[in-house]
Amino acid sequence: MPSTSRSAGTTDGPATGSHRALTVRRGPRDRRPSALLGALVAGGVGAALLGVGGAPEAAAESSSVLAAQQELGIVDEAQEVMPMASITEAEAHARLQEVAATRAARAEAEAAAAEAAAEAARPKAVLPVAGARFTSGFGSRWGTFHYGIDLAAPMHTPEYAAADGVVLRAGSASGFGLAVYVLHENGDVTVYGHMDEILVEVGDYVDAGDTIALLGNRGQSTGPHLHFEVHQGGMDGRRIDPVDWLAERGVQVG
Repeated sequence: MPSTSRSAGTTDGPATGSHRALTVRRGPRDRRPSALLGALVAGGVGAALLGVGGAPEAAAESSSVLAAQQELGIVDEAQEVMPMASITEAEAHARLQEVAATRAARAEAEAAAAEAAAEAARPKAVLPVAGARFTSGFGSRWGTFHYGIDLAAPMHTPEYAAADGVVLRAGSASGFGLAVYVLHENGDVTVYGHMDEILVEVGDYVDAGDTIALLGNRGQSTGPHLHFEVHQGGMDGRRIDPVDWLAERGVQVG
């Protein structure tokens, strides 16, 4: 019986025997994925061997690996080039204006809070002369009535507004030599007499504790002191004891 000869790699003709080897021929294009995968593996191994201190060859190898990945369509999303995000200049300017307005509002609020804190902390009433010696009270004295209190201190000791108010009168006054009258919010008027120098003018607003004059010995006086009176309800109001008026405002005399 004549034998049948078969060339390796052919698939034509009937099969003989229980075992048969089939070989499929591959053209040049069929071998590209294998070659690219080989380059990919080789590139990864080379990069691992070079380590962190790799030379420019490592960068070139990495580029080759990336090119192979792109060729095979297996590039990771993280490696894809993303488009540059942007906004318009008008939008950027609007954002700048928004931030500036926010900062200005915050600064204004902080300033208002600081002002409110300072206002709450400042005294609303003070002794007209700090460290003075109480020498005469409200009442009968030497056969007449003394309508104020006397606070003795050295010449030119500062005299203070006893409470917030507006300077109603300032200048020469009978018996006082010089005097200052301050109108307060509740309508009362405080009177300061015998000073050597007046430091305020009519119409000035003064806070409690503001210096209004320098203590002196002018007018009907036996020594440097401040004569301090309180007229209840206005210039022509009833004159009341300044010690009680000050005590109602938390200020003690003597």
